[in-house]
Amino acid sequence: MSESNSTLMLANVSRRGLLKGLAAASALVVAARWDLAGASEKAQFGAGAMPGGWVDNPNVFIHIAPDGIVTIVNNRSEMGQGIRTSLIMVGADELGADWEQVRVQQADANQEKYGNQNTDGSRSIRHWYDPMRRAGAAARQMLEQAAANEWGVPVHEVKTAVHKVVHTPSGRELGFGELAKAARELEVPGRNALVLKADSELRYIGKEAGLINGDLKSAYPKAIDGEDIVTGKAIYGADVALENTLCAVIARPPVYGAKIKSLDDSAALKVAGVKKVLRIDGASQPAAFSPLGGVAVVATNTWAAMEGRKALKIEWDNGPAGDNASYTSEAYLKSLEKAAQSPGKVVRQNGGDVDAALKAADKTVSATYYMPHMAQAPMEPPVATVRVADGKAEVWAPVQNPRATREGVAGRLGLDKEQVTVHVTLLGGGFGRKSKPDFVTEAAIIANAFKGQPVRLQWSREDDIHHAYFHAVSVDHLDAGLDADGKATSWRHRTLSPSIASLFAPDPKHIQEFEQGMGFNTMPFDVPAIRLENPPAPAHVRIGWFRSVYNLPHAWAIQSFAHEMAVAAGRDHRDYVLELLGPDREIQNLSVGDGWNYGENPDLYPIDIGRMRRVIERATSEAGWGKQTAKGRGLGLAFHHSFVSYTAIVFDVEVDDKGNLTIHRADIAFDCGPQANPERIRSQLEGACVMGIGIALQSEVTFKDGIAQQDNFNNYLIPRMPDAPKTVRVHLIDNPGDAMGGVGEPGLPPVAPALCNAIYAATGKRIRRLPVGDQLKA
Repeated sequence: MSESNSTLMLANVSRRGLLKGLAAASALVVAARWDLAGASEKAQFGAGAMPGGWVDNPNVFIHIAPDGIVTIVNNRSEMGQGIRTSLIMVGADELGADWEQVRVQQADANQEKYGNQNTDGSRSIRHWYDPMRRAGAAARQMLEQAAANEWGVPVHEVKTAVHKVVHTPSGRELGFGELAKAARELEVPGRNALVLKADSELRYIGKEAGLINGDLKSAYPKAIDGEDIVTGKAIYGADVALENTLCAVIARPPVYGAKIKSLDDSAALKVAGVKKVLRIDGASQPAAFSPLGGVAVVATNTWAAMEGRKALKIEWDNGPAGDNASYTSEAYLKSLEKAAQSPGKVVRQNGGDVDAALKAADKTVSATYYMPHMAQAPMEPPVATVRVADGKAEVWAPVQNPRATREGVAGRLGLDKEQVTVHVTLLGGGFGRKSKPDFVTEAAIIANAFKGQPVRLQWSREDDIHHAYFHAVSVDHLDAGLDADGKATSWRHRTLSPSIASLFAPDPKHIQEFEQGMGFNTMPFDVPAIRLENPPAPAHVRIGWFRSVYNLPHAWAIQSFAHEMAVAAGRDHRDYVLELLGPDREIQNLSVGDGWNYGENPDLYPIDIGRMRRVIERATSEAGWGKQTAKGRGLGLAFHHSFVSYTAIVFDVEVDDKGNLTIHRADIAFDCGPQANPERIRSQLEGACVMGIGIALQSEVTFKDGIAQQDNFNNYLIPRMPDAPKTVRVHLIDNPGDAMGGVGEPGLPPVAPALCNAIYAATGKRIRRLPVGDQLKA
């Protein structure tokens, strides 16, 4: 095998060509290029470019006890996506471990030891698949060497079987536990000496749920936390129980940036169980991950703390009129719609003169789409327990970003980060909210006033919805010109949203490169004249990432508008969008002005129109596209490229005469390249489908005079069982010859437009404003 076909490079560099060349190979030989001493490629893209990079040392991640129990460290946060199973499974499979003897240990915050731990951007598997396989391979080879030393035989005569090492000529065996001590004393093999297992040797990776090769003992691994979760033994943030813990809640400013004008806490201090009332200073805007400030009530139990908070008498200074204190959703929407009628900052311009092409068109299509603020609203609201003593702080919290948590607590308490320990619990959902550890810093501030005694800060559901890092509200206006045959001649898209950058610097009033790269400037249609513009949109609340982030409004607008164009052209929607996509080709992200590309190498991860076409064709074929439907029933399609993966979805819906919606079926086709754990991919797409239905039909946060108007799940609506499809079918397109994509987020963006396109097919009613709400009953 030549070097060009036998090397795997760090940070996914050159893996596209490599994997294609190795598709039929019996083993992956890891060659010296993995050592890349100062590799600029490594630092530029992928896992190597993330803060802390990657680590693949088996002594960091894998421990084997004398009784044979294998414990593998998981350095990513588990919030329902199954990463504690998937990453552990990758290492265990490469090692050769018996799943029944595998355990997981959650890593504390320590980026220097464990590499990057920030669980966001659908990166966990695509960035950590290779390092975990390398760690497993190194540990396996160390066990084989230890066995060879014990028997006094050449190591090439030794082979790892399931949880044991075998001397092939003699049949002698030693278990992992018997070899562990001797193996641990050996030098870790260099990357140039590693040999990864061939696909035929893998027992779990890439396999579907069920039996493997008909062997009952090789049944697909159960979720490593599954039994504990369903039996109530799993430890989430609110389950941490330390002796003598105090409980706290905080009254936060009703308007972003508001300050305390006056405080009367006398009644609060009379509530039984209340110990103390503390003022917490909030950071000035932009606040990043710092607390909003407010008044903390600390008590012997959470109920007493909440009752004490109710008794506080606080007068707030909400700031000058015309600023955040006057932020009202309907007025803001009108201002964005007005701004969308005027040119904005040009983000991308291709081909001819768009304005001239629109004027010359035989027919024009125009539409404006709206998506509201939303809160992440994880089932487990933010919570953290902190103990400060002897110049150290210890934290127990459900966080997605352990490093930011550790540094936030250290900075606020004036400690070195080495004096802060962060224990990451299971997360009862995250969706981006728990990447922002403001709630942990709040808990640390309070605990610092009770040296040696732990304090648990609990957010209520109302706290969570009122004071979220909100998904950005958006308005998108699109115009297209069609010729006499209905073919698109021009495309103009203006998108307006406040930017996440407003959290970290003075409000830029324009979306940034990474936000543009989420489906806006990467719009893949083959239209002769294209202009993409971004008029200004100021931020008046904390804007943060929400599952799929700006892919949501961009997919909502683009996929809805493409359907409107098909209707105007008198064409079948599927056939029309396949024509819009044009010939199969790879679009380099830089050629459309996207220098971000989810942090990945654009040569490895172009926008592949052939792959997009295949998910569309698969989803529509499985859904029976083109079939006759009864009155009030219709099919709707949408598709999207995000997090370097490809998704298409078709809904089959019915709307009765009273406007009641029934979703009969969803067919989802998905291509993320190689599949490490297909079972978890399916579950992520099923969950995205249901969450996306909530986004389309129900979820909305509105503001009046700067104050969020929704309180709890009675008025911030999320989908219930009757809202879900009767059937969800996931169709995975295995693509081992390409680079590995993301899974956790790319299933979400096409859901809302596909659903609303299906509603149009069933009723002729066009939805351009989310959520749908009562629009079907009008």
